[in-house]
Amino acid sequence: MKFRTRLQLTFITIIILPLALTALAFCGIGLSLMDAQKGFPIEEIDYETMTENIQEVVDATDRVFSRLQQQAWEDPSLLADKRYLEEVNSRIAKRTTYIIVRKGQELYYAGNEDAADAIFSRLPGFGEREQPDNSGFFFNDLDKYVKQLDFLFPDGSQGSAFVVTKVNTLISRQLLVDMFVAIVLILIFTSLMLTWWIHRGVFTPVNELNVAMRKIKEGNFEYCLQTDARGEIGDLYRNYEDMRLRLKESTEENRESEKQNRELVSNISHDLKTPITAIKGYVEGIMDGVADTPEKMDKYIKTIYNKANDMERLINELTYYSGIDNNRIPYNFHRINVEDYFGDCVEEVGLDLEQKNIVLNYSNLVQPHTVVIADPEQMKKVINNIISNSVKYMDKPHGIIDIRIMDEGESIRIEIEDNGKGIAQKDLPKIFERFYRTDTSRNSAQGGSGIGLSIVKKIIEDHGGYIWATGNEGEGTCIHFVLRKYIELSAGE
Repeated sequence: MKFRTRLQLTFITIIILPLALTALAFCGIGLSLMDAQKGFPIEEIDYETMTENIQEVVDATDRVFSRLQQQAWEDPSLLADKRYLEEVNSRIAKRTTYIIVRKGQELYYAGNEDAADAIFSRLPGFGEREQPDNSGFFFNDLDKYVKQLDFLFPDGSQGSAFVVTKVNTLISRQLLVDMFVAIVLILIFTSLMLTWWIHRGVFTPVNELNVAMRKIKEGNFEYCLQTDARGEIGDLYRNYEDMRLRLKESTEENRESEKQNRELVSNISHDLKTPITAIKGYVEGIMDGVADTPEKMDKYIKTIYNKANDMERLINELTYYSGIDNNRIPYNFHRINVEDYFGDCVEEVGLDLEQKNIVLNYSNLVQPHTVVIADPEQMKKVINNIISNSVKYMDKPHGIIDIRIMDEGESIRIEIEDNGKGIAQKDLPKIFERFYRTDTSRNSAQGGSGIGLSIVKKIIEDHGGYIWATGNEGEGTCIHFVLRKYIELSAGE
């Protein structure tokens, strides 16, 4: 869930939930108070009566009513004495309670004349509402609680005494306390629920991410965070996973690079040490006078020259490889015709191979107008490196190198195969690695540096192609590489 949606739901919950729970609490408390008041002598009870403390209303009315009722039993004639009625009315502690006495259908006495005018016409007749348990009745619209006492005047006329109590609209203490406690509990419940929801939806994921980031800081890239959550939290988890995998991959690449750099230093030291040692040896021989004839002197100088050339070639290859490995050597890509370009290359290398008694066979099976996008100079380096490798490791008296170009639909495949000493099957996948040579002793007698084929692989991959090798030990080796064709789209495509 998105943070925006979560905040909106939190805002709505903070408003609606307390209101709904407060309404339910009010109804529940009201019903419970109504049940609790069932024992009081009131015929009609509704929520309007709940706005006053019912016990206080009943007590105030009953005290006055009991006095009048006792007097009616002892001497009903006093109920016709207005001075007596005034005395009783004046002693009522609750000012909202007063007495009304009716004689026949006329108002005989009113403790509160203004209030009596509003209710007098609605009072029940003689004998209509008197109950055995002396229960009262309630006028909802007037907020009046009334008890009726019927008696006879001394002249025999019918009379009724009414004790009327005004129910105040102030909230009763009990209801106030109950509602206050209910609201506090509702707010606590709402707060706890929202706190739990936000903690589960926000703080828990943040804590998990914090633990995961500490793992990353400690170099542990195996600590995974999986989630099905959506929104910002889900995106954060997925971004962490992407970051973790990238860091893990980058760290592994750095470790491999450091390993290769260590091997590079070791291999350079080894490959440079051999010619330097030879040069020093032959120079010492000249200095000590061992080369005491012109023939020996010439041999020593040529050997020194060849070893110096080997060192120069190794340094040049290292410099070149470092350049293309760090993308510091720009490529000049052109559209080149396959037939013309490879035909020129074969013609150029063929002359050199004839002098070394190696036969070069060439076959081109692609269409005459086939075109590829390539850097002519870099592609020439690829062909020269592969052929020079074949020449170096040629162990047959009659060497043969075959160059074949085949059509493979949207690409062309070039094969350069020799009948040399071949490569063991276990070594074939490794020959394109930097400084890898099949002779574990790294004998440099043949002049190999071990980075020629790694340069070839890098150039082919930078051209968008791929390269591999096949062959058998003792039979020869075939290098295959693939380049995509250049296909010019027509105007309608």
